[in-house]
Amino acid sequence: MSTTAVRRTADLDARTLSAIRGLLDEAFDGDFTDADWAHALDGTHALVHHEGRLVGHGSVVRRQLWHGGRTLRAGYVEAVAVVPDRRRQGIATALMDALETAIRADHDLGALSASDDGAGLYAARGWLLWVGPTSVRTAEGDRRTPEDDGSVFVLPGTVALDLRGALTCDWREGDFW
Repeated sequence: MSTTAVRRTADLDARTLSAIRGLLDEAFDGDFTDADWAHALDGTHALVHHEGRLVGHGSVVRRQLWHGGRTLRAGYVEAVAVVPDRRRQGIATALMDALETAIRADHDLGALSASDDGAGLYAARGWLLWVGPTSVRTAEGDRRTPEDDGSVFVLPGTVALDLRGALTCDWREGDFW
């Protein structure tokens, strides 16, 4: 039987953090960077265990987004992964159920950048593809991120959104979105 737990980063011990990082390295086939790992921390983690083994992880962290002249508190989803031998068994759904609950409790909206493999999951759950231009806010001003256009999804919350409008994220090391 699988169980889902929700924990803040500060409440995770070194052993659990190591297990999460190992799961992410395995699930992303070695393409999970230290910057990706840093992005997944300092938020809320959903952990799915099956028979004592960690088989799924996702986190939601607070980020600032700008849209329509407003600063928005976004619950940004990071590091959603399921170990290869447990995929297509409802684990990602359990992870997203927990993460979406956290988003709705404390954020204006949810946001994430989806891989081609993950896009269908998010769309089926009511996440909306952002069709407008994306940018990142830098010290020099907003800079377009056309490479991210077509991969950003939002989970509407308490604010009105124009999916064709501009959406800007805060700057960070590694991938901006």
